[in-house]
Amino acid sequence: MREIVLDTETTGLDPLRGDRLVEIGCVEIFNRMPTGQTFHRYINPERDMPPEAFAVHGLSTAFLAGKPLFAEVVEEFLEFIADAPLVIHNASFDISFINAELDRIKQPTIARERLVDTLLLARRKHPGVSNRLDDLCSRYSIDNSRRTKHGALLDAELLAEVYIDLIGARQSQLILASETRAAQAGGYGEMPRRQREVPLAPRITGADREAHRAFVATLGDKPIWHDFLGTA
Repeated sequence: MREIVLDTETTGLDPLRGDRLVEIGCVEIFNRMPTGQTFHRYINPERDMPPEAFAVHGLSTAFLAGKPLFAEVVEEFLEFIADAPLVIHNASFDISFINAELDRIKQPTIARERLVDTLLLARRKHPGVSNRLDDLCSRYSIDNSRRTKHGALLDAELLAEVYIDLIGARQSQLILASETRAAQAGGYGEMPRRQREVPLAPRITGADREAHRAFVATLGDKPIWHDFLGTA
């Protein structure tokens, strides 16, 4: 199953009071494993950056002034997330900003049914304690030393690791790997093969095949390998 882990940075806390989106970071995971595919854009908010927000993420008005508007990156963003579930920490915050930007340019908003809120998952699994992203990284021994300030892509990458631990997927993968090693050591069974849901596209082109046929034709009627047929 394909999922998208998403994070944003903004100019403040409330899109209804004029705060805007300034950064989007997305990480693709497939069957609970990061694929390495990401989406990351800085966005010109068309307004100033309050000092309080700058202290959080370090994105200045001057830095963002030369970045594209949301309307200029929205098609690429929507194409990347497609119809996948969106894994977000405190999802109501991020989606309120994204939907406000979509509504501003008359685009359909994202349904909340698509959201997987890792903050709610963490509160159910770890009640009565702080479940900020930094806390979860510490709890699951995930290195967040690069996180000196908030950043949408870095935070999405960290959240992808947290999410895998939070839902127990990493433990399941470790158990499967352990069982596979035990089977191989005992001399029985075969290593499970994960099948791709969508086969890879062929890498050999028609031109490659034609070039191969042309090469074989230059070898004549009695190529050397005919001497070895039936001897194996």
